Amino acid sequence: MGNLFALIRPKHWTKNLFVFLPLFFAGELGNKDLLANCLLAFVAFSFVASAIYCINDILDIEEDRKHPKKRYRPIASGAVSIRTAIIICVVLVVLAFSIIYLLSQTNMWQQIFILVCYFVLNILYCFLLKMIAIIDVMIIAKGFVLRILMGGSATNIELTHWIIIMTFLLTLFIGFAKRRDDLVIQKNNGTVLRKNTNRYNLEFINQVLCLLGGITIVCYIMYTVSPEVIERFNSPHIYLTTIFVLGGIVRYLQLALVYERTGSPTEILLKDRFIQSGLLLWILSFYLIIYLNE
Repeated sequence: MGNLFALIRPKHWTKNLFVFLPLFFAGELGNKDLLANCLLAFVAFSFVASAIYCINDILDIEEDRKHPKKRYRPIASGAVSIRTAIIICVVLVVLAFSIIYLLSQTNMWQQIFILVCYFVLNILYCFLLKMIAIIDVMIIAKGFVLRILMGGSATNIELTHWIIIMTFLLTLFIGFAKRRDDLVIQKNNGTVLRKNTNRYNLEFINQVLCLLGGITIVCYIMYTVSPEVIERFNSPHIYLTTIFVLGGIVRYLQLALVYERTGSPTEILLKDRFIQSGLLLWILSFYLIIYLNE
């Protein structure tokens, strides 16, 4: 059972918490009906994401066996057979679409369309797009944008361009940081982890990270001081939350450039106390602005 859980990677479901962001920023977190719809979308998206992990691990079995950490994954280690992984993948996809079709109360067909887009996009990624440098990271970032769109559809909340831009930039930044970790491993032990690794180098990745980090911070500042946002939240103090975003990005750069450990964003989120504290304070500050300023 432990190997099956390792295969579907439930700890990575934290990425799907992006589904709840539209509800949070709309100030509707206390709306039980919308929260229930969002929870269904979260579960469905998590099942589809786990199905993609199964497919990816089947296709990457040889490469994973060369990786110092990924070689212990269930399929690469032989703990779970390919046939079993395929069955689990099919079951997860059926469950995901069934949840939305049978239980969703809002924009059911729109949510199904978003799930189909995510599934097809990631299938293309697994078979082809992950071999194309830059495009591979952009596909990952688009996956998080689809999570935001899923949350907006499930709650019938209209998304602003700001939340979409910020989601894309931030996840693009994290994606390139993860590619840097692959290059560091290749440099240290000579193991080529990805077929497109030769199209990257540390100098290029370092410059991209600094560029994206700066753009993300500037974009966030523009968001916090824009008249429409100030009017929407009825508060001129949103800019104060910038300190937490700045601290988080600089810390991530420190982990990447100094400590050279950005292989798994999920593990960083679950283990790094600095980023955890900054994220909690950012959420708390927004909660105070949105929900206690009414």
